[in-house]
Amino acid sequence: MSQDSRMGGWPEMNRKFEEEKAEKIISAGRTGMKIEGVIFDWAGTTVDYGCFAPVRAFMEIFREYGIDATMEETRKPMGMLKWDHIKTMLSMNRIHSEWVKVHGREWTDRDVDEMHEKFSEKLLGILYGYAEVKPYVLEAVRQLRDRGIKIGSTTGYTDQMMEIVVPKAAENGYEPDFWISPNSVGNMGRPYPYMIFENMRQLGLRNVHTVMKVGDTISDIQEGVNAGVISVGVLEGSSEMGLTEQEYEALSEADKKAAKERLTQSYREAGADYVIDHMGCLCDLIDEIERQSV
Repeated sequence: MSQDSRMGGWPEMNRKFEEEKAEKIISAGRTGMKIEGVIFDWAGTTVDYGCFAPVRAFMEIFREYGIDATMEETRKPMGMLKWDHIKTMLSMNRIHSEWVKVHGREWTDRDVDEMHEKFSEKLLGILYGYAEVKPYVLEAVRQLRDRGIKIGSTTGYTDQMMEIVVPKAAENGYEPDFWISPNSVGNMGRPYPYMIFENMRQLGLRNVHTVMKVGDTISDIQEGVNAGVISVGVLEGSSEMGLTEQEYEALSEADKKAAKERLTQSYREAGADYVIDHMGCLCDLIDEIERQSV
């Protein structure tokens, strides 16, 4: 597989982008740079291909309140603190109109609290079945550790949710050096940068220019941008793409390319420094970044 196909899949789009990134690295004085830490998201990035656990729970909760949220509406705020996710969905024009039509009044923060409580109960009941590790993740982690790179993680899940996901993922072979939820940073989750900063503190990482954040949602990208680290978006199996592994593999090559181009553009508009097809491309990307910084 060529380097162009590993890191984005469409050489004519990537070449100009990579040249621009190389210029930024040089102008920022980030020469001789070595990546020392990689901070992963969880659902949709390292586990739960397509990030379906929270999507299922959100859609079921909104249905209980008389609103049939679409997949697109449900996924748009993905990666945020779950309370904020519900509030963002309720603020969407169509959903807001449906709420007023069904309930005869405006929604309130008390409604968000109630929906969040029910959402959390529902998600806790299904999370155990959504902690399968995504393709290429275990090999990528092994390669990173062979290089001496520390592995952290952030999430939009709560501590209580992670108490289910973390041990199940460990059973499946994935165990980062550190994880943190918004609960440990005053519930100031993505797009705030504080979970990344706490990863850096706990892992002894001193320089944001040597840290990479890898995720599968726009809020993941924004989190990385706000922290000043290298921000990387993942395409295959992402929440933003919203397909099961079987659905993705059933696409024609033309449809795969179109889906990747659309999502790549979204990531870059959000501020992504790089975009990769899947975790099998990560160490190649790190090699390229370090080569550009020489």
